[in-house]
Amino acid sequence: MKKETFAKKAGVAAVAMLSAASAGAAVRNGAQEGTQRGAVVVEAPYFCNVKALNAGERKRHEELTQKLLAKRQDVVEMEKGYEFQYTPEDVSVAEVAEWVVAESKCCPFFDFHIDLEKQGQLLCLRLSGGPNIKAFIRSEFGLKETWPSEQR
Repeated sequence: MKKETFAKKAGVAAVAMLSAASAGAAVRNGAQEGTQRGAVVVEAPYFCNVKALNAGERKRHEELTQKLLAKRQDVVEMEKGYEFQYTPEDVSVAEVAEWVVAESKCCPFFDFHIDLEKQGQLLCLRLSGGPNIKAFIRSEFGLKETWPSEQR
């Protein structure tokens, strides 16, 4: 009886912890890529380490995340991920690099690429990774199946 009660409490605590951390953390498991009752299901499990950043680092990372999401000019779907495009006037290379350093601590499964193109007029952040990473990126970064660049 005690083991069963402990297991139930541990399960409830785990769900509460994941719910509280949902702003910067996610756990995705499943048999295949797709949607199921509104949740993203991916083949490979991706776990974000919510304890990788202290409170101050987490706050700064959330500020940068909001800025990067708000200021993106375009999103380009790549074979193994997505590229977020910015104008250097809106987002600096230093801000993108700072975001990448923090994100790599909590989500080490991402491959990050930062490019400055078109004679310094286009700043690109590419996120890629293992199998089904695109579904994870779409879910975590609020991407639609298509973005304006794909409709051109």
